[in-house]
Amino acid sequence: MLTARLYAVQKLPSLLARTLVSGTNGSPLLPDMAEGHLPIHVNNVRSRLRDIVGASTNWRDHVQAMQERKALHTLLAKRQEDLPPRRMKDSYLEVLLPLGSQPEIREKYLNVHNSVRFGRILEDLDSLGDLCKKVIYPDCDIKFTGNVSWVGKTSMEVKMHMLQLHDGDYSPVLDATFVMVARDPENKRPAFVNPLVPESPEEEEIFKQGELNKLKRIDFSTASLLKMAPTAEERNVIHDIFLNTLDTKTVSFRSRILPPNSVWMEDAKLKGLQICHPQERNIFNRIFGGFLMRKAFELGWATACSYGCSRPFIVSVDDIMFQRPVEVGSLLLLSGQVCYTEKNYIQVRVHSEVYDADTREHHTTNIFHFTFISENEVPRVVPKTYGESMLYLDGKRHFAAIMKEI
Repeated sequence: MLTARLYAVQKLPSLLARTLVSGTNGSPLLPDMAEGHLPIHVNNVRSRLRDIVGASTNWRDHVQAMQERKALHTLLAKRQEDLPPRRMKDSYLEVLLPLGSQPEIREKYLNVHNSVRFGRILEDLDSLGDLCKKVIYPDCDIKFTGNVSWVGKTSMEVKMHMLQLHDGDYSPVLDATFVMVARDPENKRPAFVNPLVPESPEEEEIFKQGELNKLKRIDFSTASLLKMAPTAEERNVIHDIFLNTLDTKTVSFRSRILPPNSVWMEDAKLKGLQICHPQERNIFNRIFGGFLMRKAFELGWATACSYGCSRPFIVSVDDIMFQRPVEVGSLLLLSGQVCYTEKNYIQVRVHSEVYDADTREHHTTNIFHFTFISENEVPRVVPKTYGESMLYLDGKRHFAAIMKEI
C-alpha cells in the first residue's frame, strides 16, 4: 500500500484518458488502452504526466513553475458534486516494458543474477503488492496495467498489475495497490476528486473492497504501537524472549546472553546515505517516490542478504507511507533493520529520513516494510531493548498480515 500525493486540478480527471500528443523529443506517443489502442511505452510515462499537469522539464524553471501553479486554485472544484462522475475504464492504462523485443533497454533492468532488478520495477510501478514469482525474466516483455478502483472525497485507490510475456501469453507476476490523496496546487489542503461509478457487479465488488481496504488502513493505524500498548499476547512474547536471554548464573536483569542460533537486533542493520540531485526529481520538482522506493528496497535486500548469508527473494512490500516529501538537495539517510524472522523468512524495516544541515534536524519521510525469503533457514533475531521489542512486534504484525494474503 502506498499513500502518495496527487496534485489535482478540476480539469485533471478529464485528461487522464486523453491521447498524448508529444514526448520528450517531440515525437508522437501511443494512445492509452481506454481508447482501444496500443499500450504506452514505459519511457513515455513521465512525459505523459508532464503534459497532463503542465510541469516544466527544466530544473532551473522550478521556482517560476511553482509560482505559476498558484493560479490553478481557480480551477479547483468547491464540492465533489461539481465534478463529473467517471467509470473505471476511463482511467484504464497499459504500459509496455519491452525487455524482450527491445534488448537495448535491458541493461538498465539487469542484475548480477541475470534477472530483473526489482528496484527498477518499483520505480516503474511506484507501489507494490504481493509477488507471484521469485524471478522476473530479463528477456521477456513486461506489461503494466492499472485503473482507479475506488474513490472517496479526496482520495482514490488504484489497482496495478504486472504481467510478463511467455509463449505468446501474458501471465501475472505481481499486483500493487496505490492510495493517493489529492492536494491543492500548493500542497496545503485536500482537493476533491471525481466520483467513481461502478458499471457491473464485478466493479461493485472491486469498489466495496476499496471501502474495506480504507477501514483496514484506519484500524491498522489506530492499533499502531506508537499509539497503543502491545496486546497481552504480545507482552507475553516479549517477556518470554527476555527470560530466554537472562544469564542464569548471575540472575540479574542487566545480564543478557544471546541464545544459540540467534542474532542481537542491534547487529542486524545496515545504513546508507543518498544525496538527492535534481536528476531524480518528479514532475513537481521533489524527489520521485519510485526512486526512494528503489533505494530503500536495495538497502533492504542487502540487509536481508547480509543477515541470511544467501540470496534473498522478495515476497512482499507492504505499507509504504509517504509522510512528507523529499526536497531536491536533501541528504537522505536510510536505515535497514531486520526486525523479525521465522524459519527462512526475513522481515526488514527501512527507515528513511532527511537531514537538514542548517538546523541539524532529522525528519522521517518514509517507512518501508519488506518481506524476504532466504534459500536457507536464518538465525532468530532477538531484541534487547524496549524500543527494539516494539520493532520486533511491529515486524511480527506485518509478517502475519502478509502470510494471510499469500
